[in-house]
Formats: sequence, structure tokens, C-alpha cells
Amino acid sequence: MTKTRLFIARHGKTMFNTIGRAQGWSDTPLTKEGEQGIQELGLGLKAAGLHFVAAYSSDSGRTLLTMEIILRELGQETIPYKRDKRIREWCFGSLDGGYDAELFNGVIPRVFDKPVEEMTYQDMAEAIMAVDTAGWAQPWEVLKDRIISGFTDIAKEVESKGGGDAIVVSHGMTIATLMGLIDPSQPRSLALDNGSICQLTYEDGDLHIEAIGDMSYRHKGREILEKERNE
Repeated sequence: MTKTRLFIARHGKTMFNTIGRAQGWSDTPLTKEGEQGIQELGLGLKAAGLHFVAAYSSDSGRTLLTMEIILRELGQETIPYKRDKRIREWCFGSLDGGYDAELFNGVIPRVFDKPVEEMTYQDMAEAIMAVDTAGWAQPWEVLKDRIISGFTDIAKEVESKGGGDAIVVSHGMTIATLMGLIDPSQPRSLALDNGSICQLTYEDGDLHIEAIGDMSYRHKGREILEKERNE
């Protein structure tokens, strides 16, 4: 059986990313810059000789468009593609759509009276629950379980069909949380760029980290685009 690998991309840069607003279950479209960044990613993945057996994304509009661009650049629009709401971003409840600085440097730290840099993901989830007046935010156990089960089930499905490489598009905090759940030694403040790749292998029922926040595919794709423009 072929080794099972997940190439997990963070979606392209959106309107809310650009103006510094918290974007959990709220959704804004990719900007022109964001679309170009994902075009770079798709070209870079193709140049690396990667061929995907399946595609998975969250059900958010920004991940759907990101996947559409990636598959177009790869020339793989017809591969099996599923959307899974378990790999959505965190939900920030009534604070969704608010400014990042207000949420992460103001509201959340006041709950435990310590800076967000010193908080665990569980602390952050509990703080969001405490201040969410709408009752939409998810408890840590629910959040943790849906993230780890979502990605693990994706890997299991790929393995059950003979293994191979799958492209997955998800969200910054969700991917960072997954990395921390797989390897608790990973820094809580893990920041992932739009269009970066985290690579996992799935063996003996477990996910293993091979790369985190890899921007080399985007950089290669940018070189390809720039060369095409100059010809």
C-alpha cells in the first residue's frame, strides 16, 4: 500500500485577514492578492511533481475557492473532493468578525488575567466561551475532538482506498491546534501564513508531522509566474 500523506494548506488571504478581523465561522472572500497567492501554491505543488488522489476542505467559502484554484492549477479538477465542517475554523461566537487586536489582546486575556501568549489552546477556548454572549462558541472538548477526528478520518479514508497524497484546505487556528494536538511540544503561538503547507503522514493509526508552515511551494509558484510575465 502507498504511504498516506496529507498536504494541509491554509486558505488564501481574505478581506478580513487583510483588515485584521477575527474570521471564525464568519466568512469573507479571497482578495485579488489572496487568489494570486493560491495560484502560486497550486503551480508550486504541480512543479514539485505532486499528484493528489483526493481533495478535502472545510465548508467555508474561503476554503472552497482556495481548493478550486489549487485544483485548477494542478489540472486535477475531477479528483474526488469532499467538504467536512469538522475542519472549519474555531468559532469566536459573538466576537466573530471583531478586530483581532481587541479579541486576542484585550477581551481574551482579561478572562484569565494573563497575556494570550501565556495561554494554552484550552485556556483560549474557555475564555471565548466565557465572553460569548450568543452561546455559539464550542467547548474545548468539542473543538478538540472535531478537529482531531476530522483530519484523522480523512487520513483513514485515503488509506482505505490504497493510500497516496491528499490535498486538504483548512484554517490557521484549526491547523495550528491540530499540530499542537499531534505534538504538544509545538509552540502555542504557531502562526501559519496563507497558502502555507503542513505535511502529515498517517501510519499505524496515527498522524505524524513532516513539515509545518512550508512556504516553498508558494515561492516556487511565484518564480514560475514571474518568469511567465517576463517572457
